[in-house]
Amino acid sequence: MSYSNLKANPIYIDIVLLIVRLFIGFAMLSHGFPKLQMLLEGGDIQFFDFLGLGPKISLGLTVFAEFVCSIFLILGLFTRIAVGFLIFTMIIAGFVVHGADPFDKKEMSLLYLAIYLLIMVLGAGRFSIDGMIEKKRRASEW
Repeated sequence: MSYSNLKANPIYIDIVLLIVRLFIGFAMLSHGFPKLQMLLEGGDIQFFDFLGLGPKISLGLTVFAEFVCSIFLILGLFTRIAVGFLIFTMIIAGFVVHGADPFDKKEMSLLYLAIYLLIMVLGAGRFSIDGMIEKKRRASEW
């Protein structure tokens, strides 16, 4: 078996990236939307204050990452920037908020973190707005 037979077909990588982006983006939206509702309701906010900025600002930053950045991830727009915010949020969730908890309490945030790291390295793929922008940019260089 030659090495070339072991290489993945680029179209399959792009399809898998699309599926992973859509799944993980919508999955994280299910965590971010209740936090967005909590933020919009106002009232007394009980939320982890991870940078000493206060629970309301901490919640706002988390909503930005989990809700807004997840929408960018789904669209494949500014993917690496959006994933950077999500990586930071999952690091805080996994190692700070749940740092002293047993593994089963931090497992989900660490799984999200691992997937976001892969997306950071691989990018959004061809089937994304980032991919369309890159294709147009390359075409205009001629």
